[in-house]
Amino acid sequence: MSMLYSDYTVEQLREELSKLVEKSQKAQQLGEVSKYEIYERKIQIVSSYMMNPDQFSPGEVYRLKGDPGYTFEITKVEGIMVWGHRINLLGQKVEKEEALPIALLEEKVEE
Repeated sequence: MSMLYSDYTVEQLREELSKLVEKSQKAQQLGEVSKYEIYERKIQIVSSYMMNPDQFSPGEVYRLKGDPGYTFEITKVEGIMVWGHRINLLGQKVEKEEALPIALLEEKVEE
């Protein structure tokens, strides 16, 4: 039976992360787009378990990794996931609420 990432030690998470990065690179080199995207999502999840969710709070706004056209305003934090809304460069908030792994948040935007 496999363990949940939440049950891994930090050392196990680091080991898993390096395996996933290797698999992701191999899938990308082979042009296996679906596998590459799956590994990238797993990398985000494992990376999130290596972060402290207590550092994130509702109302804070962060830049998004890989999406320079948007920031993200947190409405709630649940485990390694943050719920909230994207905000475009014009300051318009996307109506639909979404959940993202905390590893996708970059630096906090100071107002």
